[in-house]
Amino acid sequence: MTTISASVLGADLMNLGAELRRAEQLGVTWLHLDQMDGHFVPNISFGPDFVAAMRKATGLFLDVHLMLSHPLRYIDAYADAGADLIVVHAEAEDDPQEALRAIAARGIKAGICIKPGTQPEAIRPLLPLCDLVLVMTVEPGFGGQSLMEDCVAKLPMLREMIAGTGRDILLEVDGGVKQGNAQRVIDAGADVLVIGTGLFRAKDPQAVVDAVMAGGAA
Repeated sequence: MTTISASVLGADLMNLGAELRRAEQLGVTWLHLDQMDGHFVPNISFGPDFVAAMRKATGLFLDVHLMLSHPLRYIDAYADAGADLIVVHAEAEDDPQEALRAIAARGIKAGICIKPGTQPEAIRPLLPLCDLVLVMTVEPGFGGQSLMEDCVAKLPMLREMIAGTGRDILLEVDGGVKQGNAQRVIDAGADVLVIGTGLFRAKDPQAVVDAVMAGGAA
């Protein structure tokens, strides 16, 4: 079954409580919370206090994506805030192995993310430390971008690499995913689809959820 991780960046932030309830009613089980420092990516977003507020407001699985140059400085803060999964970037300035170990030491699921310019082979040594691999299908930093098809082409290779570990590692895709292209991403090997504007701003959000669930079950 494919999982939708609803990206809060695509929600109506002035009515976030209502948006959370709507996501729950739609059958979404994960929330994707992008944390940006204005250095690793050219935008600034939420911090640990925001994640803590989400934890108080919902029982959904909190998928926290750290687009930070120095994630090691903040892992404890996000763990304390209630993150269920913390994802760090292979391209960050901190050692990704150290970051992944620090996440696991807090009893939280750990993930590694690659930007469009990073090839799958770069994270092969990190897979034994991962519960999830996140593939960016847009340049990270801003919502509402179009999916880059060449990034989807990385998924079969990653699926094969994951199978070679013998571990149950989820494969997540983030960037430009919507109802019209979700099936292609699922067919390429994704387990988790991050959907923001394609869900919260869709004319029929329930149709988006139903299509993704049906595609994942096929």
